[in-house]
Amino acid sequence: MKKMKKIVVAALTAVIAFGVLTGCGSDDSEKRIVRIGHVQASDHPTNIGLLKFEEFIEERLGDKYEIEVYPSELLGSQVDMVQLTQTGAIDFCVASNAILETFSKNYEIFNLPYLFTSVDAYHDVMNDTSITDQLFKTTEKAGFEAVTWFDAGTRNFYTVNTPINSPADLKGLKIRVQQSPTNVEMMRLLGGSATPMSFGDVYTALQSNIIDGAENNELALTSNGHGEVCKYYSYDMHQMVPDILIGNYDFLNSLSEEEREIFEEGFKLTTEVANGEWEKAVEEAKDKAENEQGVTFIYPEVEPFAEICAPLHETVLNNNPDIQPIYDAIQVYNAKYADEE
Repeated sequence: MKKMKKIVVAALTAVIAFGVLTGCGSDDSEKRIVRIGHVQASDHPTNIGLLKFEEFIEERLGDKYEIEVYPSELLGSQVDMVQLTQTGAIDFCVASNAILETFSKNYEIFNLPYLFTSVDAYHDVMNDTSITDQLFKTTEKAGFEAVTWFDAGTRNFYTVNTPINSPADLKGLKIRVQQSPTNVEMMRLLGGSATPMSFGDVYTALQSNIIDGAENNELALTSNGHGEVCKYYSYDMHQMVPDILIGNYDFLNSLSEEEREIFEEGFKLTTEVANGEWEKAVEEAKDKAENEQGVTFIYPEVEPFAEICAPLHETVLNNNPDIQPIYDAIQVYNAKYADEE
């Protein structure tokens, strides 16, 4: 299987590279085609934001660059696309935090449960380049650089049969988590049994009772059909983990100073548009889940969950002191919104 994946990536690289060299896909061979790939559907907030980026760049630099956005894994899986971005076969892709953690351990900070005490603090941190640059600029040797972020909402527990009103309700339940040591330890602390698996396998695992539940944002209920099986969605709000747009390092550094400034404006715009669309998409997902799929939304007291997970912060920080300054900067924003409340 691994050998086959390598063949697929190599084939994609060859085909896309040929397009770059020959100017395929453009009526103007003088234009540089800029390819962006991601795994979400065409109506997802991420794609809507990237289409706005395409429009903006072509309005400002359309004589030189043509932007092509490829949704729905058209350029391969996230892992495939990260590899293609590394080599320069494509120019940008949207990657999950879990994948980026394999290139820079500092990204593990976003896996900490209850890292952010509010959505406002989370957004302010992600928009503060003095903080994000400590992560975004750490993958130069891997051949790419993070350029902006997309809101992926809050991650919460949802289950087939058991409503989660308190941490005690998780005891003994098999919960699918992302493949991260931090997530596995979080479930151990909460009394559940962590079951890492590919996201694409979750629906079948829920349906066949291999697992009792999972954790993700509301769109997983509707876009991925999990609400057809899971009838309880509990807002414990244990994580806020962004998706990250990464760009090929050589391409980014080939831009002139003026061009890079325009691209930076575009990155900011795509995040603003996508995050605005995210809020609408969540409301639509909740309405559909509740009224069409019969999902019950639960709002437990968050503090008991946070208290149980608190020791994990110290463990991760002790194992990776490099993220302490980032962690401390995040606490400043947490305190700011706590004071305002």
